Amino acid sequence: MTGAAANGGDGAIMRYRRVLLKISGEALMGDQGYGLHPPTVKRIAQEVKSVHDLGVEICMVIGGGNIFRGLQGSAQGMERTTADYMGMLATVMNALAMQASLEQIGIFTRVISAIPMDQVCEPYIRRRAVRHLEKKRVVIFAAGTGNPYFTTDTAATLRASEMACEAIFKGTKVDGVYDKDPKKYPDAKRYDRVSYDEVLQQHLGVMDASAIALARDNNLPIIVFSLDEPGGFRGILGGRGAHTRVQG
Repeated sequence: MTGAAANGGDGAIMRYRRVLLKISGEALMGDQGYGLHPPTVKRIAQEVKSVHDLGVEICMVIGGGNIFRGLQGSAQGMERTTADYMGMLATVMNALAMQASLEQIGIFTRVISAIPMDQVCEPYIRRRAVRHLEKKRVVIFAAGTGNPYFTTDTAATLRASEMACEAIFKGTKVDGVYDKDPKKYPDAKRYDRVSYDEVLQQHLGVMDASAIALARDNNLPIIVFSLDEPGGFRGILGGRGAHTRVQG
């Protein structure tokens, strides 16, 4: 941990000073099959605010699968590089939606894109992004790494490392990492803790292999929890609630 823990105000001690929250684009769909569901975006923004209000510095990476997924486009015959760039643009749209929702509830936010588009967001400059975090702004990193063939999981691990985050919090539909899909198999086993190597060897599907390898090389913990659980983000930061910790 690079700094003192934040005091939760309700007696809980937040274990982290700066974190990155990674969520999929699908998390913004709600019960819809496509696009953005404003009430769901607002609910997630409220989750972020509840942690931000404790003094924790937060950056985010949001996927784009609710609008366009590069791998799916490629599988349907589209040239991979073009498909991946389209997916990056989808992440920018999601980042702007989250920014709008956060700022409606009083949280100053910056969207920083790996692909320059000055009219809608800032270009990625590491020192500037760090300064935004120091000023207690929520920073949303968009457009992945700016390169095709890299997922937003890898982008999240890269940005978390560059920002000196103390952990990556991956919000999912389930409350941790399982040995098989718990929605299909009632006997699925949840791990409380699992190593990077076990994730890779057992193909547990936490993040893609390059993201896990980068996290391992930088000893960056990944905490997997349910974003559907009200208050889950704040609870996990305070050491409460079901989750899986991925670390060496």
